[in-house]
Amino acid sequence: RALTGEFFEARKAELAERVSEKRFTHAMGVVKAADKLARTYGVDVRRARLAGLLHDWDKGYDDEGIRERAREVGISVDPWIFEHQPRLLHGPTAAAALGRAFPQIPADVLQAIDRHTTGEVDMTPLDMVLYCADALEENRRFGRVDELRALIGKATLEELFVAVLGYWTILIIEQGRTLHPRTVVVWNAYALKNEKPYVNKKNKKKRKE
Repeated sequence: RALTGEFFEARKAELAERVSEKRFTHAMGVVKAADKLARTYGVDVRRARLAGLLHDWDKGYDDEGIRERAREVGISVDPWIFEHQPRLLHGPTAAAALGRAFPQIPADVLQAIDRHTTGEVDMTPLDMVLYCADALEENRRFGRVDELRALIGKATLEELFVAVLGYWTILIIEQGRTLHPRTVVVWNAYALKNEKPYVNKKNKKKRKE
């Protein structure tokens, strides 16, 4: 029932009331990107679109609000994350809250929502589709997103995920922001599995010279 058009449209209307106009536009961009990625890589399109729609369900909370939300839904949170990176709690809180309010939502959709900010060492194809769609949707227009979008269909889904993970990790460091403690663990796990885990045309050109 959660994968019907009626359920999607009902949650879409609710989301429009929960988040800012800019955030809602982003969510719809993620739906579109998730649809494309799912079709490209053979992932269930309905699940990908629903995960894209709902991934920022709790993004409307400020820092203290999301901390209270975490307490409310009863998720286990690393005290350091709770204190220093509350902005990353919206994935886990949304997954918990949506699972409680709508038990018909498939568990793999909830897991993708839970993991979309930090990733994990054992990402499923649906997890990777949502993670990449969040980063590469059409409203993202900075840095190397066009280069990464060009990999869709050329790289494997896992290669695309690792390239996006690497790009966003470097971007966070360049902005002087803190990294989630799991980020290094996730990066190392996938870097060891991929021969060229981070695609960078400039570096590739330098090696050829």
